[in-house]
Amino acid sequence: MSNAIEQIRTVELGTGGPLVGVQGFGAMGISAAYGETDDATARDTLAATVEAGVTLIDTADMYGAGANEEFLAPFVAAHRDEITLATKFGFEYRADDPGYRAIRNDPGYIKRAVEASLRRLNVEIIDLYYMHRRDPAVPLAESVGTMGELVREGKIKHVGLSEVTGAELREAYAVHPIAAVQSEWSLFSRDVERSAVGAAAALGVAFVPYSPLGRGFLTGAFSDASKDLSSSDFRQLLPRFTGDNAKANAALLAPLHTIAADRGATAAQIALAWVQQRAHAHGLTVVPIPGTRKRSRLLENAAATRIMLTAEELALLEPIAGRVAGDRYSDMSLTSVGRES
Repeated sequence: MSNAIEQIRTVELGTGGPLVGVQGFGAMGISAAYGETDDATARDTLAATVEAGVTLIDTADMYGAGANEEFLAPFVAAHRDEITLATKFGFEYRADDPGYRAIRNDPGYIKRAVEASLRRLNVEIIDLYYMHRRDPAVPLAESVGTMGELVREGKIKHVGLSEVTGAELREAYAVHPIAAVQSEWSLFSRDVERSAVGAAAALGVAFVPYSPLGRGFLTGAFSDASKDLSSSDFRQLLPRFTGDNAKANAALLAPLHTIAADRGATAAQIALAWVQQRAHAHGLTVVPIPGTRKRSRLLENAAATRIMLTAEELALLEPIAGRVAGDRYSDMSLTSVGRES
């Protein structure tokens, strides 16, 4: 009997973009944000990504204040020709002031940020470089124009945006082609469907949903962040995962568990299959980036790309997002919907 891992299918990441696995990997939690980590287990999980054909590897300079990029560097070096490496800029931190945070999109900052990421990742070029969050005070033409300069200089290959509205995406695309938009999109979070998804479909831009598993809540990994997770886990700060909101939201998962049981699948696989099928529902490329610290979970997630939900199953899941209690963040001003409201 063969022990070979079945690789997932590939798609083009945006018009003229790189060929990647139809599911990517969000690397933030492998070394940051979700409590203590084990390096050996994390590196084994990273190795499983390429084995499964999960080739879009996503990080950001803000994850662990650069530590996540540094952690990924040896893996990137070992698999440079097999993966598509994505990172982001936009959050400014100061080593001498842990409480300081600002959003920076100005050209000078972008140029410094890309050099720092190139150094930490130990690469000569970044495959996909995202503006992590939008500073409305800086004209998009300046920011995206600078990112276009980085393409021409050979420091990045493709330009991406995160948490932008449909109007912002169209404005940016007029300055330079955009390969992908990254925003939260899941059974619990569908506000991107207001404008960003339609604009991406019209422009041929890929959509990269982050937190497609509701930061683990959809999998049943925890039911109340304040009770179930460590004090260093930032999910304790997210309104929908604590107290009365968490209790109400847990009750919304019954259809998900029913479908999973009937399918002989996990709740995570059904939730991911729903996200993957947004590609058919909206007519665009969709490459979600679930994260995990375990090889077994990564392979479980990848297997979800081979599940096709029926119309009846999709109808059972349809109402969930509209009934979720609590916002995605305590401060929604940095999200696309925060600028649309």
